[in-house]
Amino acid sequence: MNATSPSPAQGSTLSRQTQAREAHRVTLIGAGIDCLVGLLKLIAGLLVGSAALIADGIHSFSDLVTDGFVMAATHFGRQAPDSDHPYGHGRIETLATLWLGSVLIFVAGGIAWASLSRLLAGEPIPAPGLWAIGVAVVSLAAKEWIFRYTMIVARRVRSRLLEANAWHSRSDALSTGVVLVGLVAAQFGIGWVDAVAAIIVGVMVGQVGWRLLWESGRELIDTALPERDQEQMKAIAEAVPGVDSVHDLRTRSVGSHVVLDLHIVVPPRLTVSEAHEIGNAVSRQLRNAYPELADVTFHIDPEDDSDQIEHSLRPGLPLRQDVESMLDEAWRECPVWQDRVALDLHYLAEQIDVSVYVHELPPRRSLEDVALELRESSRELTWLGRLRVWQGPGKG
Repeated sequence: MNATSPSPAQGSTLSRQTQAREAHRVTLIGAGIDCLVGLLKLIAGLLVGSAALIADGIHSFSDLVTDGFVMAATHFGRQAPDSDHPYGHGRIETLATLWLGSVLIFVAGGIAWASLSRLLAGEPIPAPGLWAIGVAVVSLAAKEWIFRYTMIVARRVRSRLLEANAWHSRSDALSTGVVLVGLVAAQFGIGWVDAVAAIIVGVMVGQVGWRLLWESGRELIDTALPERDQEQMKAIAEAVPGVDSVHDLRTRSVGSHVVLDLHIVVPPRLTVSEAHEIGNAVSRQLRNAYPELADVTFHIDPEDDSDQIEHSLRPGLPLRQDVESMLDEAWRECPVWQDRVALDLHYLAEQIDVSVYVHELPPRRSLEDVALELRESSRELTWLGRLRVWQGPGKG
């Protein structure tokens, strides 16, 4: 039995829209700061001839491009699931993160190459002056603030893309710190440190870009959550009353959400409705522990078949219509079978356990006598497992 539990209230359209608005607000604020500090860095770098400051200014302006892309991605990526995208649009954010990482690597390569060329050429680098150093200090403080603010919002709305953009801002703050060291060194006549600082900036930016590429790439190929999270999910599910064990637990990320599939082993003779409610209880417990779960699909098993091949690839056991036909053929001379009031089938251990419910027994016959008679008449049915005869209306 398979079942997919409904999404929680926090995944509603209104919640998604609210999350998108918060993401847009913090991104717009960041874009304004990027524009201001980028202009300051470029103007100061051009006036004093600092390659590191110019490179850092270009880095800040690259943030403007990514900010716009982040806004578009969070708008479309936070839309509710539809008929074409039943798992939602979270992968739009993943693709945007992939693009963001590529942009960072491209910018990093350009910065490092230009600075290395200047260093090898031995171009003289004049002292930048205290006001250029002041620009770097102000830029560093502004970028560190927007990093912290963006990270707070990213965790609140659970956006991996917004978190990546926050780290983009942090990389700008770190690179500005390196630039500041180069400017101070140039002020004291050690001009080559400025070019070295610019190269270090390029390497740092490239590392951030590579990390974003790696993480988004892993998500696109449906990499599972860390082993610790999977073990915790398994423990939570197995702690629910009525669950014997859990196997084939599979996870994958879709944007800022997680999709989970698992097989739940329950006592074999439970009713369908009871087993399904146990699955619902498992889903509720998992959602309480992991709010980022957007979709939980559980498969109810009457026994642990984790070591067996896919059931759909094996020769199947006969279904009820065929079972009744074959039992009719074998037991057509048995009055008890003809007068039955209910029939239960349990598919266990590659056999079918049969329970026959009768209203009345023939005179001077016990349930054991009737069961032996039915067993003797069905020796050729190799799929027949445990056979029981009950007197009563049956469970149906």
